[in-house]
Amino acid sequence: MAGPGVVAAASRLSLLLLLVAVFGGFSPDSRTEAAVRTCTYTVKVKTSCASPARTSDAVSVAFGDAYRNEAYGARLPPGAFERCGTDTFRVSGVCGYGVCYLYLRRAGRDGWAPEWVQVVEPGPGAGEKPATFYFGAPLPDGVWYGHNRCPKAKASAAARTNTTSTAASPLG
Repeated sequence: MAGPGVVAAASRLSLLLLLVAVFGGFSPDSRTEAAVRTCTYTVKVKTSCASPARTSDAVSVAFGDAYRNEAYGARLPPGAFERCGTDTFRVSGVCGYGVCYLYLRRAGRDGWAPEWVQVVEPGPGAGEKPATFYFGAPLPDGVWYGHNRCPKAKASAAARTNTTSTAASPLG
């Protein structure tokens, strides 16, 4: 017969094995990813009056906050971006804490030129102060080009990166 100490140790070992089996695949990173909220941002793009009348250029947008919470519109809908026009899109991504950087990428032969891009964050009061980024000249072809007004992130925040990649959809 086993003594009481052996039975207690076996019970603790069984409990430990059960906990490892249940939570074995659970890591702090997977818990963090599961807790990430997704938001839909409104992106307004004003095309420069110096831009071609229409463009077939493929245009992508990426923006985010100082904590590297990022939203990415893989390709804004083609056929938009008429000279002197303003287009509005919805782009989904990780909810952030104030958009402070925005980059555009243009691929094509037309030489599309944005005047400005404005990002309105979702939530109560968030749209009261949209983030506006000014361009006013044709974008280089095939290069991410934009503005970063973010303060330097702390080392602990820089280690985390939350990125969501989606296609942008025009507002109807």
